[in-house]
Amino acid sequence: MKNRELPLIQDADLKGKIVLVRVDHNVVKNGIIHDPYRIDATIGTLYHINAKGGKIILMTHVGRPRNKKNNEIEIGEKTSVEPIVKYLQSKLHINIKIPEFNIKTEEGYLGVETSVNHLIKELKNDEIDGIYLPNTRWFRGEEREDFAEDFANQLAGLADIFVNDAFGSWQAHASTVRVNKYLPSYAGFLMQKEIENLERIYNPKTPYIAVVAGSKFDTKIEPLYTLLKKADYLVLGGVIYNAYLCAKYDIKIKGISDDDLKLAKKFVEFAKDYEGKLLELPIIVESDTLDGKFEAKCRKHNIKDLKPGTELNYVLDIAKESFEDGYVKQVFHKSKTVFINAVMGLTPYFNEGTIALDELIDENKDSVKLYGGGDTMQELKRLLPGLYIVALDSPNYYIFTGGGAVLKAIQEGTYKGLEPVKALIENI
Repeated sequence: MKNRELPLIQDADLKGKIVLVRVDHNVVKNGIIHDPYRIDATIGTLYHINAKGGKIILMTHVGRPRNKKNNEIEIGEKTSVEPIVKYLQSKLHINIKIPEFNIKTEEGYLGVETSVNHLIKELKNDEIDGIYLPNTRWFRGEEREDFAEDFANQLAGLADIFVNDAFGSWQAHASTVRVNKYLPSYAGFLMQKEIENLERIYNPKTPYIAVVAGSKFDTKIEPLYTLLKKADYLVLGGVIYNAYLCAKYDIKIKGISDDDLKLAKKFVEFAKDYEGKLLELPIIVESDTLDGKFEAKCRKHNIKDLKPGTELNYVLDIAKESFEDGYVKQVFHKSKTVFINAVMGLTPYFNEGTIALDELIDENKDSVKLYGGGDTMQELKRLLPGLYIVALDSPNYYIFTGGGAVLKAIQEGTYKGLEPVKALIENI
């Protein structure tokens, strides 16, 4: 990576140093790893540290252990890093240990306990190959401002060097933006790679298409404004497309909240200044139930046939016929860059739209295809495993590890708008 504003791991003296590495290994759901892509993407950084004589301490968040009802942190198997450690040990044939902390409160772990010191001694003596700290969100200081500085100081006390390789963890938490205050800090290879590929979004080959779907308009609204201005075409899916249709065509779709409708109306007004950029998918799939896809309870509608005041049940997918539409195909076939942060239907039952979208995108062999992480990546792997494997190795494809981080970077207009990256730069 040529960017000299960012401190790079390849410039660090790692020999004999304890290196604290923040990764985004948030791939565990209810104790099971469904896709290890985010773990595999960091192995280059871990290998480099080891090859240069460094000793590794890893940390990541897993899930959302904080109970929203009572605000208590629930420590347990569902959000443990143990499956990640087992995966790494099996894949790399190394011995990694998780320190055991005993003081649990409703606020989670109060801090890093001194019991970790005996593992650090084992690490220095080559008796073990690495340490993996418990889920950072099990500690009260990770997300709470009043304890964040103390927690970051404790984390820094474990190591000589800090490496941030957690592009997907863009939130400004103690383990992502504060540890660097106390240690020489560097960007890992994955962080560098993600930033390099962001440049293909910031300066795309045109025509440039952005495809964005989501379950809530409010979480995507700011990036959507940016993309509508920046891209040649914007395609919507999921609940945000339903809200858009309600706002534009004066129809009602079950499940659309008043808040989403209000935001969608503002977006429709904003889009009038960018006429022709919003590429509408013409055929939608209505379902009477959320419990599954049943032929007798599903029907397809052309949005042009819906009269004002029409009331629909749940709209849970985009029909494959939408992607067979002549104009839609023409736009995708002529594109030079496609950014995709979208699952078009309600998983796991409504897959028609996502499959048709991904297959249409792949038909254009010359375009650059940039997939946002998270559900977008997982559904590509689940529904089109052959294409997923091709995408991992093709120079015309790139799969980001963090979809939310990409959208945030798009919204900010620069990767320096991501707080963890900004913290690394400011620490130089």
